[in-house]
Amino acid sequence: MSNAAKTAIGGMATALSVVLLLPTVLDVLYIALPAAAGMIVLFCVIELSRGWAFGVYAATSVISLLVIPNKEAALLYVLFFGYYPIIKGLIEGKIKNRFLEYVVKVLIFNVAVFVAEYVFFKIMNIPLTEFLDVEEGTFLAKYAIPILFAIANVMFFLLDFLYTASVTLYLNRWQKVFRKMFKFK
Repeated sequence: MSNAAKTAIGGMATALSVVLLLPTVLDVLYIALPAAAGMIVLFCVIELSRGWAFGVYAATSVISLLVIPNKEAALLYVLFFGYYPIIKGLIEGKIKNRFLEYVVKVLIFNVAVFVAEYVFFKIMNIPLTEFLDVEEGTFLAKYAIPILFAIANVMFFLLDFLYTASVTLYLNRWQKVFRKMFKFK
């Protein structure tokens, strides 16, 4: 594939990723849509290369931080969902022990969660009670961080499974259609 074709696909992938992040003004989608935008990066890893996928991630990150109204959603993309599809394949290809592979993935995810928590609550000064929309001093406010942390880790395993299943589905079913539609090998 020529560099011009890769640039065109990368540009379309970046634009689609930013468009996916725009509706995050709806609070319920501010995690789901960055994860969906990460699927586009995953597609770029398969069809272009890790380098081109990183370019899509970087461009989407910069643009989303500038134009997306929901900065939390943009930061979730920047701090995890955008680059994870790039390193997922590296981890799975380099580490042959399945248990160790998941230990590394969970470690990367949890570091990203801690960085996101620090950015949201310390740098952006978002009060936890406002972030969760709960009353100060309630059970949920007191134990919110450990509860969210546990839920986030369960959701991470679901996300990793979803990404793997999507790659399998794409390679087995949709790759031929995509390549025929865009006329490349």
